[in-house]
Amino acid sequence: MTMKLLNGRAALSVALLLWLLPAPGFTQEPPANNLQSAHEKLKADKRTIVAGYMNLTDAEAQRFWPVYDEYQEALQQSNQRLLTLLQSYATDYRNNSLTDDKAKTLLDEWIAFDTDDAKRRATFAPKVLKVLPPKKAARYLQIENEFRIMTRYDLATTIPLVE
Repeated sequence: MTMKLLNGRAALSVALLLWLLPAPGFTQEPPANNLQSAHEKLKADKRTIVAGYMNLTDAEAQRFWPVYDEYQEALQQSNQRLLTLLQSYATDYRNNSLTDDKAKTLLDEWIAFDTDDAKRRATFAPKVLKVLPPKKAARYLQIENEFRIMTRYDLATTIPLVE
């Protein structure tokens, strides 16, 4: 991918990170109206970035965007699950109340989240291949994968380690 796309994704990843995480410094809850605003901007920015790099014909676009929207809805549900998990950890982190049992539950939930994430990707890949030529399907799935990787990187560098 070009540097322009990576820079656009970096901005999008930061927006997603702001939407997902309590800010600043993992210590405060963001106002609800800021979350909604950030989420709406994130959705619009991501769609614009994807559209810019997919070079879809009108016929492809007509078939692709409903699948894209379905996938984004599934991602939104997944992100809400991740947000709940991170908020729980943030509360325990702030209160210095993370017990071994809570840490084990956190680990189990994170593994389940990752497993479900992989299943979702595996479910949507054939749907994308059904509506796009293989190279364009691969491009879209590659773009989604880069979004996922960048978001995970941002989370990994932002969330404090368990103490």
